[in-house]
Amino acid sequence: MSTKMPAAPPPARETTSLTLGQYIFDRLKAEGITEIFGIPGDYNFSLLDALEREAGIRFVNGRNELGAGYAADGYARLRGMSALITTFGVGEMSACNTIAGANSENVPVVHLVGAPKAADQQAHKLLHHTLLNGHYEVFRQIYGQLCAYTADLTPENAEAEITQALFVAKRIRKPVYLSVAIDLVDKPIVRRSLTAPMPAATNSATLESALRHIREKLNGAASAVLLSDLLSLRYGWREAVHGLATSLNVPAASMLLGKSAFDERHPNYIGVYGGAFGGEQVRRIVESADCVIAVGLVWTDINSANETAKLDRGRMIEIQPNAVRVGEASYDGVRAEDLFAAWNGMGWRLSEAMPTVAFPYDVVPGERDEPIRAATYYPRLQRMLKDQDVVVVETGTLAYGFSQIRLPAGADYICQQGWQSIGYATPAALGAMIAAPNRRVLLFTGDGSLQLTVQEISTMLDNGCRPILFILNNHGYTIEKYLNVKTADQRYNRIPDWRYTKLAEAFGGEAFSLQVRTNGELEDAIAAVEREQLRRLCIVELIVPDPMDAPDYLHRLRSHLEKQERMMNAPR
Repeated sequence: MSTKMPAAPPPARETTSLTLGQYIFDRLKAEGITEIFGIPGDYNFSLLDALEREAGIRFVNGRNELGAGYAADGYARLRGMSALITTFGVGEMSACNTIAGANSENVPVVHLVGAPKAADQQAHKLLHHTLLNGHYEVFRQIYGQLCAYTADLTPENAEAEITQALFVAKRIRKPVYLSVAIDLVDKPIVRRSLTAPMPAATNSATLESALRHIREKLNGAASAVLLSDLLSLRYGWREAVHGLATSLNVPAASMLLGKSAFDERHPNYIGVYGGAFGGEQVRRIVESADCVIAVGLVWTDINSANETAKLDRGRMIEIQPNAVRVGEASYDGVRAEDLFAAWNGMGWRLSEAMPTVAFPYDVVPGERDEPIRAATYYPRLQRMLKDQDVVVVETGTLAYGFSQIRLPAGADYICQQGWQSIGYATPAALGAMIAAPNRRVLLFTGDGSLQLTVQEISTMLDNGCRPILFILNNHGYTIEKYLNVKTADQRYNRIPDWRYTKLAEAFGGEAFSLQVRTNGELEDAIAAVEREQLRRLCIVELIVPDPMDAPDYLHRLRSHLEKQERMMNAPR
């Protein structure tokens, strides 16, 4: 995204006693934001002081900007939007990774940056936390590539710029960036006569043309399937997509990035489609369908399972936020919400019964005294999940295993499968717990990933959060070992063996902690943490003896990569 210059303010109406800081936080509260994550720094003190004086919104102090940003990301996935406060230069640069991830995965985060005094910037003074070259636009220019909108706020432009930034964040589900000089926060804003921006309306003629083409496509199809993906989650289309699957009487699957976009206890649900690496029954149903209705599809290497997913564009009806594609024809300017509403009256419906699908982890194998392994701990973890749980899963080995777990009704699933920054899940779980304090949050992370952002467990303890934390100790970066088919036993994929059950104590808190090595110990641990979680954080360390133990999805991926490597090195 390119950097947006500040909008030219309309004529002034009046100066009020409402300060710039008050106006910022009032607008965020109006969006349902009741907590703001961040790290204090000397250029954002006035923002934080103004925040402390505000009722109905509070600051959650993280341990570093990376963790605070990922917490904001996890919060936004449940609340629809979040906010992050950092200081100029050093703070905002530390948060770049989190904002880039939010952009990649369509998560609206409002990034507020406290900047040096306006006069010091205009005089190009060489101040700390800068590049010591007198240029103050450089960081905003960087964020222009990471955010959908950027602006430097002043009392004169605040109303216009904040209104536009929030509109953009909601319209395209992307992060936005707003900086404010430390000496302007307490200045009264100048109110404007503003007309709130509105999204472009659907062109009715284009909608009718798209519906006619959809009707033709369906009338020529003897079978159909519905796929839900990432943008269906971000735009809140779950109920509309459920209604569509029911009215059409078609099987429904999710893509890997869109897991939980479709209720996995819905009678039409058949599983996650993962090309050649996922379940064979799901692959056959999806790839043999005469018509594939894809909702919010994002065609990444992960979703396409390294391009082994076979989706013929000519057989697809692809619904995006502001366009629909039928076969090779594209109908731009059609809002998805309007298409869903119009589609309900179409009347087309399959008469066949739903296909019977065996979900991989519905059967729980393994004797109690056997060592845990992927084939035995995933079914037991699936069995412990409850309706309305928030399930936060780290990228890597666990993400591929959990893609095949069948979630309970009303569960939310948080996993960063697009950006895939290891260490994301722990601070994201913190954000989820702050966003949904009355729901049970379960965090599943690996030993390698946890070591990147472990300090946010301290923030959990500081805020009275009580997650159930499962740590998969498989002695290093197992996912990286699977992806590297050229060498074996790489030294760089080894990590120190921490005492994970002592983490809460190290951070000055208390937790109920257990190590498990057998199926029976895991079953007992699950029963224990379901009792203990009501009063304290719980940590369960899963110690797997085989460092190359992994779910079937990864075994298939590994075989595919090995085959590609052999073909590449074959003599010609």
